[in-house]
This record gives sequence, structure tokens and C-alpha cells, in this order.
Amino acid sequence: MSARDETICAVATPPGAGGLGIVRVSGPLVPDISIALFGRVPAPRYALLADFRAADGEVIDSGIALYFPAPHSFTGEHVLELLGHGGSHVLNRVQQRVLELGARRAQPGEFSRRAFLNDKLDLIQAEAIADLIDSATDAAARAAQRSLQGELSRRVHGLQEALTSLRVFVEAAIDFPDEEIDFLAESDVNERTEAVRDQVDGLLAEARQGRLLRDGIVLAITGRPNAGKSSLLNALSGQDSAIVTEIPGTTRDVLREQIDLDGIPVHVADTAGIRDTSDRIEAEGVRRARQALESADIVLLVEDASDPGADAAGLAAEVPANAQLIRARNKIDLLPGNHSPQGPGTVLISAKTGQGMDDLRSLIRQAVGASDHAEGSFSARQRHVDALKSARAHVDRGLVEMTRSGSGELLAEELRLAQTALGEITGEMLPDDLLGKIFSSFCIGK
Repeated sequence: MSARDETICAVATPPGAGGLGIVRVSGPLVPDISIALFGRVPAPRYALLADFRAADGEVIDSGIALYFPAPHSFTGEHVLELLGHGGSHVLNRVQQRVLELGARRAQPGEFSRRAFLNDKLDLIQAEAIADLIDSATDAAARAAQRSLQGELSRRVHGLQEALTSLRVFVEAAIDFPDEEIDFLAESDVNERTEAVRDQVDGLLAEARQGRLLRDGIVLAITGRPNAGKSSLLNALSGQDSAIVTEIPGTTRDVLREQIDLDGIPVHVADTAGIRDTSDRIEAEGVRRARQALESADIVLLVEDASDPGADAAGLAAEVPANAQLIRARNKIDLLPGNHSPQGPGTVLISAKTGQGMDDLRSLIRQAVGASDHAEGSFSARQRHVDALKSARAHVDRGLVEMTRSGSGELLAEELRLAQTALGEITGEMLPDDLLGKIFSSFCIGK
């Protein structure tokens, strides 16, 4: 018996006590399990009030049973959902009884994987389920919902159709080299190939926006002691997350907060003020601050604009090459008169009064390439972005070969490889070990 022929079972609600809990079962033994558990197979898609019984007839729990016969279910198999009381002990007893009746415990993401293998949804839609569950902002949830409804899948399939049409055109010219009209010599080939490349570019740009909405960005706040880093964290988060005093070195550890920046999840790390110190605890905080900079997408360097002697040049040099640097000159509320515009990547702010905070938020969005139209994006993952970049590289190489040597064979091969890269996004050309890795990150009951 293969794994797909086995019946699987899992508690589909989070651990802990609650008013409602769900045990989900999928596979060929569902009708038999239903009869053994509560005496009958429920009518398809109708709620049945039933007592869930142990082998000796004892009532384990009373609840609702829902039956979805194959192929009209989430997984494409017979599915039974048992809705009972949400105590972990009760749910575990119901699940244990189902296991006694021939099911086995589901692996993480196995319900979604079976739905994918039974063509109930493609890999993008399966991933969108997990993204919807994990979404941290309204915009991320809406983007995941669009992917679940097939928006990204339709775009990828449309691109694949364009590549297929172009490949047919190129390969027909290769197969009939003696025809009077040399199709490959016509500018139409290059124009059509460039049009496909433009389609890839457009989808790639939107996928990058979708990845931002899903994964967010890591922003590390650094600076000298008493520059206003903790005040800035509080201003960005809208709450008193960090203790603020006039005493330098108040922050000894890395404080982490997640904020919603116009729909983009931003993981903010407020670090200890960086300076040489003989205080062992503060020195450890400085070490952790430097460590936090290494994993940041953006480093926000806070400078005290009211202190002419403050030197942040040395700290700017410590910013890793892979991170974007934004310099925020803080405490401008202490400066007299008007303030001159700053150079690129620098903004004048007052964490105390809120002055310049909108400019700072805009600068953060620009630093990661966030679009003003991210609300219309779909959810995407880094692997989608990588596959689209690979597809574009193959189309580019095909154009180069076509221009350099007029070789239709090389162009056709690069177009085939581009199509293979796109197939990895939907799961059509993905190896089983990578599929297993993707689904292993899902919830047990999903």
C-alpha cells in the first residue's frame, strides 16, 4: 500500500482548551471509520449530530460529523470532519479511536499535499493556504487570498502559453528549413521573444511585491547611546515597547517588535547603543547589537541632530554590505528655525513629536523597492521569485544566441528551459524531495 492509499488523521485546531475542536480524517477508510465511530455514514455535506464512541461503546464526545465523499472534497478523497469540544484530552481520545480503526497520524501539510497530488489545487494555491494562516497584516492576508483563488497561477499559466506559442513558431521554422520564407530571419521572432521577456519582467516585479507582503523585512535600529533609538521604536510601533530615559545605555538587549508598515510586515530590532564600555552587561548588549545588524535588510542609523559633536560615521561603516542604510537625524524638535533638506537616504525626524515620521516610512518602503500598489499584489515566495529570475535569464540567453548566431535551435532550447523554470512554480516540474520540504512547513492538520 502506498502512502496515498492510507487513511490519515489529525487534530486540525490549535493546541489548548477551547469551545470547539476539529479532528480531520481523509482516505479510503472514512466510511468504515464513520460506521464504527457513530453507527452510520453521514449524508454528503450535511451536518450530523452524533455521539463519538470508544470500542466498548463509551461516549467519548458528542458533536457534529461532516462527510465529503471523493472526489468532491478538499483532498479529493473521502473526508470526515469531527467537530467536538475543544479540550485537548477529548480531541486526543477521538483521534486515538480513529487511529485504532485503521488510520495513521498525518504528516505536516499532508492534507494539502494530497489535494495537490489529486489535482484539487496547484502548488501555488497550496502554499497560499499556509501563507493565509501565517499572514501578519491585512494586506498580506488579502494577497494570500488572491493567490489561493488562482491569481498567480493564472499569470504563470498565461506566460507558459506565450512561451509555448513562441516555441511552436521557432521549432516549425527549424523543422522546415527549405521553405522559401526564412521565419527566423524575420524581426518578428526577436519582437515576440522580447514581448515574452517583458511579460516575465512584469510578473517578476509583482512577485517581489508579493514576497515582501508575505515575508516582510527586518529593520535594525542602531546608533550611539541616547540618540533616541527606543523612542523611535515606540513611535514606529505606536506603543511603549521600549523603556525610554535620559540615561545613556538604558537598552541592554535587542528588543524586537513587529509593525505593519502600509501592509508590509516589518520586524524591528531595537539594539543597544554602540560604544566602548567596561560594563560587562552593556558590552554584551553591544555585541548582540552588532549581530542584529548582520541579519537586517535595512539598518536605520539614528543620529542626534541636536548634538553637533555626535559622530555616526564610524557606525555607518559597520553596516553590512547586503543591508540598505537609512540615516535618521532625530530630535529636530530641539533645533531652532527651519531645517534644510537632507541628502539621499537621510531624513530629519522627531520621534517625540512625530515630525518627519511619514518621510521615514516612505524611505523605508523605497529602500526595499515596495510599490505604492502593493495592495493589488498576490502572495509569493522567494522560490517563485528565483524561478522567474531563472526563466528571464533563459529568455535573455536565447535572444543573445539568436542575435549572435541566428541559431533557432539554441533559442528553442533556452525557451524550453524557461518553461521548465515556470513549471517549478506551479509544481509541474518539481522533484518529490523538494515537494516534501515545502509541505513539511505546513500545519499538521492542513
